[in-house]
Amino acid sequence: MAFNDYEEEDELKYRYDTQLLIEGKNLDEETIKTYFNTKLVGNCLLVVGDPELIKIHFHTNEPWKVLEYCASLGEIFDIVVEDMVRQSQGEQG
Repeated sequence: MAFNDYEEEDELKYRYDTQLLIEGKNLDEETIKTYFNTKLVGNCLLVVGDPELIKIHFHTNEPWKVLEYCASLGEIFDIVVEDMVRQSQGEQG
């Protein structure tokens, strides 16, 4: 099944579940949320943490843009990018 067929059938608009931690200084949840909401395309955004450690969760079709932005804020680690279409088909994401 092609991604477009899956998208139409199950309304899965954003394919990649992208999660990571950012370690840095003076990290601001609201600033990060604003950037995601205005500059990146996706849904299911979660930004939680404190000024030194932030957890990001975001569904997008462009996970590399998430990684690039987050790396500009500090050190990124525990990076997970899972293909939700493959997972739904019983394949490893």
